[in-house]
Amino acid sequence: MSRAGRRSQLLRAGSVRGVGGDCSMAPDPWFSTYDSTCQTAQEIAEKIQQRNQYERNGENTTKLTVTIRALLQKLKEKIALLKDLLLRAVSTHQITQLEGDRRQNLLDDLVTRERLLLTSFKNEGAEPDLIRSSLMTGGAKRGVPNPWLFEEPEETRGLGFDEIREQQQQIIQEQDAGLDALSSIISRQKQMGQEIGNELNEQNEIIDDLANLVENTDEKLRTETRRVNLVDRKSTSCGSKLPSSRQTGNLHE
Repeated sequence: MSRAGRRSQLLRAGSVRGVGGDCSMAPDPWFSTYDSTCQTAQEIAEKIQQRNQYERNGENTTKLTVTIRALLQKLKEKIALLKDLLLRAVSTHQITQLEGDRRQNLLDDLVTRERLLLTSFKNEGAEPDLIRSSLMTGGAKRGVPNPWLFEEPEETRGLGFDEIREQQQQIIQEQDAGLDALSSIISRQKQMGQEIGNELNEQNEIIDDLANLVENTDEKLRTETRRVNLVDRKSTSCGSKLPSSRQTGNLHE
């Protein structure tokens, strides 16, 4: 189904009709924002084409470049708003999951167009006719090749939205598995670090005990040394007070 067909189907799904066939509720504002975003994307493509035409003619493109940059920023903000509105509608059950998937497909298409427009803006040698025709209704019917597929990576070329989403989910799962493995390695390293820290604490306690033992032994050695010195001094003093043998003989006479 073409983009216009999907959008038409979603517009019908976004309205609620009464018994008499009259619309009892205005279309979902998500689609008015979506239409405005598509118009902005088309305007950007036309401005890029005009800028490239100016460059080929040697004219000044500064003003157009500033305008394109502003429009690209505007497109980015509108896409962000669409994402927020869609997330809110799905989380509050304002729409069904199937309806949410359909809108997500349209949103993914807009994101791809934004990326390619940005690439075309930066690539001054891009083909402006292809960019412009891709945004015009009925471009595929006129036999004009789709430029969005022209610059699409080989990994996603020819795949539908569901297949691309499945591919992205597989990539995310592989990344999650890698993160789990990395987390396991970090956990083991953390455990090893804790064990090393515990071992260091035990070694520090042993060192502290040894330091205390050495300090006590040193204190005992100093005490014993003082006692030996005291005994030695007393012994020397007593020896000097004893009379000599001559003095002792004189005393006997």
